[in-house]
Amino acid sequence: MSTTAKAVALLVVPLAIAGCRTNPTAGFSDVQKTVAERSGHEILWPMTGEANEQANTKVRGLLAQELTAESAVQIALLNNRHLRSTFEELGISRADVIQAALPRNPEFTASIRFPDRPPSGAKTDFGLAADFLDLLLLPLKKRLANAQLEQTKLRVSHEILQTIAEVKTALYTVQARQQLARRLQAIVEINDAGVDLSLRQHQAGNITDLELANQAAVFQQAKLEWGKALAQVRADRERLNRFLGVWGENTQWKTADMLPALPEKEIPIDHLESLAIRQRLDLASAQRQVAVSAYALKLRSNTRYFPAGVKLGVDSERETDRQTVTGPTLALELPIFDHGQAAIPRLQAQYRQAQDRLDAVATDIRSEVRQAVGALITARDLTEFYEKVYLPQRIRIVNETLLQFDAMQQGPFELIIAKERELSAEREYIDAWRDYWIARAELEKTVGGRLGSETPAAHPASTATKQPEKQHDHHHE
Repeated sequence: MSTTAKAVALLVVPLAIAGCRTNPTAGFSDVQKTVAERSGHEILWPMTGEANEQANTKVRGLLAQELTAESAVQIALLNNRHLRSTFEELGISRADVIQAALPRNPEFTASIRFPDRPPSGAKTDFGLAADFLDLLLLPLKKRLANAQLEQTKLRVSHEILQTIAEVKTALYTVQARQQLARRLQAIVEINDAGVDLSLRQHQAGNITDLELANQAAVFQQAKLEWGKALAQVRADRERLNRFLGVWGENTQWKTADMLPALPEKEIPIDHLESLAIRQRLDLASAQRQVAVSAYALKLRSNTRYFPAGVKLGVDSERETDRQTVTGPTLALELPIFDHGQAAIPRLQAQYRQAQDRLDAVATDIRSEVRQAVGALITARDLTEFYEKVYLPQRIRIVNETLLQFDAMQQGPFELIIAKERELSAEREYIDAWRDYWIARAELEKTVGGRLGSETPAAHPASTATKQPEKQHDHHHE
């Protein structure tokens, strides 16, 4: 082997380490594990047609059953394309790690010069050089890229947990709206029968034109409220469809007729702030950003007076008399004008910024937990108040007014008012019931994981919501 070939080999072989292959999904298993621990759900990243079909099969199986909060979340984790696009951030960050481990390509130069007098042979010059300083800094750059990959894992995991809470909120909203729409439909049917009865009473001269008009107005108002509720159901279902990532026939899913019952015992709320500080992934990501910024600042500060580039190479020159001259070359990029006057203050500012953001996230998390706990307690208290006190009271008022009406001691107008107030109380009860489950989902989001499983109580108001219909039917018989 010639001297030139040996020099080229010695220069190129250390750089050939860049050719190793890597797994593009490396790091996703960590995200899978984190999400499973925090939510109990499985996430997949289908990257082939076969894997995508397996995910679709699971989605179709879940959609064929009655949709619950847990199954809706699982469908979204398997099928939501926004989440899948977020997974690609792991691939991008992993590529950055690979790039950080790659030395710069060597620089090859060549020139050919022709003399204007004998000897007439061409004078050739070949050179090969690589940045030796960049090779020395490879471990440091790779360490920084790995830290950024860890931050990406935390950020992706946090976004997944946020989506879980949003899916639950969307499902509870659909269930509550459908529950209200079914109740309004029953009221419309009842009032329709009431209008027929009022017409016969009016023809018999038992009620006035005003009383007939009032009964008709109540009927039209009930139809209007029912129509609004149905329109809102459609909008709420489409919002959930977007989270589930479904279209076409897959949008024909069904949910339970009523919201889940409140648990018998509420979760312990002590130490939720500290729990959130320990397990919130956006806080962990902010902490990782502080570490990354500190490392980048230290690296740049420690190398600010180093040559910006140290190129080592080999140069071979062939004279016109065919004599070859070969030897090493050295090129230094000296930090005379730019030795970090702008880069270091920028990194210092970024480091302070990362620290401030970390403190801000920690403060916000504590506040969010307190707010979410307050919302959960309030929603539970309101739901139980409507269920045990206010709604039964309104039902009793309707029943008593009905008895007075049958005894001809109250007119139909008073009965109409009592029915309207009972319906208003039931609507508020359903809203409070929905708000409780939304508050639980929000608290899970603020804490950064599941709150635990509690035994649900007997389904609340399962008979209370039916009593008014029964009494109204009695009135119109």
